[in-house]
Amino acid sequence: MTSKPHIIVINGPNLNLLGEREPEKYGTQTLEKLNEELSEKARDLGLEISFFHSNHEGDLIDAIQRARNTTQGLIINPGGLTHTSVALRDALAAYKHPILEVHLSNICTREAFRHVSFVSGVATAVISGLGAQGYHSALGYLRNQLLPQ
Repeated sequence: MTSKPHIIVINGPNLNLLGEREPEKYGTQTLEKLNEELSEKARDLGLEISFFHSNHEGDLIDAIQRARNTTQGLIINPGGLTHTSVALRDALAAYKHPILEVHLSNICTREAFRHVSFVSGVATAVISGLGAQGYHSALGYLRNQLLPQ
């Protein structure tokens, strides 16, 4: 019997405030509820899933480095670090499996400083502006890549 592909979902600064912070931009769903939904979907898709959140750049980098040898796919919403962190980008560049960058809001229609993502250049794909559905889409994409029909 083969083991299930393992996906990690990494969320950066302020995503722990989902459901409270600017619901008109980010929705009313909490991160806890989103993770519950993704856990259920992953199980249905035949995937193992784990979650990591931190408001600290170094903790996110450590999580990505640990995931290099324990996971086969990564979904990341770097939050505000998307637009500022070369170090986070470099950690992702060392991850040799598919990376899906996800943003709840469409970063290209927001403030000009949000139009540039340091992460996109090393991501397999970017999903932006679909709200929580973006995470579900990313999980479905990874399932299709890792368990082709």
